Amino acid sequence: MNSRNNNDKVAVIIDRFGMGDAERGLAHTLLKNYLTLIISEQRIPSYICMYGDGVKAACKESGFTEELTKLESLGSKIVICKTCLMYYNLLEEVAVGSVGTMLDIIDIQYNSTKLIKL
Repeated sequence: MNSRNNNDKVAVIIDRFGMGDAERGLAHTLLKNYLTLIISEQRIPSYICMYGDGVKAACKESGFTEELTKLESLGSKIVICKTCLMYYNLLEEVAVGSVGTMLDIIDIQYNSTKLIKL
């Protein structure tokens, strides 16, 4: 089933620089595969929220900006935690998405019908 119900508001949570509790190389491969597959399968989430170590995926040279830019062009709203970016001194390195606050992330989580945490 490749279509999404128009009433569904799916939010994907990325809070690690990769996917799963794995070594960095494997975690990056998993996240790259996941993003590539949700694009090819047209399972585009309404939102992608990034916080913690996950904000690094939206930054230049992360290896994920191409997929995230494609998802954004397909309608995903990508929100990146400003506090986290400031903590890692990455505010100027953001390549895709919008810098937001924790309240923005809370609103997305509260208003979504499904949360998927990677």
